[in-house]
Amino acid sequence: MVQHARARLDASFGALSDATRRGVLEQLGRGDASITDLAERFHMTLTGMKKHVGVLEEAGLVSTEKVGRVRTCKLGPRRLEEETAWLERYRQLWDTRFDALDEVVEELKRKEKVDGRKK
Repeated sequence: MVQHARARLDASFGALSDATRRGVLEQLGRGDASITDLAERFHMTLTGMKKHVGVLEEAGLVSTEKVGRVRTCKLGPRRLEEETAWLERYRQLWDTRFDALDEVVEELKRKEKVDGRKK
């Protein structure tokens, strides 16, 4: 189960690591589009866009359906809930660390004021 979750996270973050693929997701959030439409919108070749859509599809972020000669893309079944939970755990960790750092800085400032008065 853990390996499967890691593989899904790896696939999702790998897919999201590319600006074009993030743009495709944003575009599909507004409505379904054919691969041809996406290729034109992103000034790419059809082959290049097919590769990007394939990566998104493998990650479950996009699904495609072929009707006749047109392959239509839409947002996939995955809603990035696992990815959001993973990010949230690290956000909380960093918040805790920054809060502790703030306390150290405040303590150093207080000591500096006290030491400055003694001189």
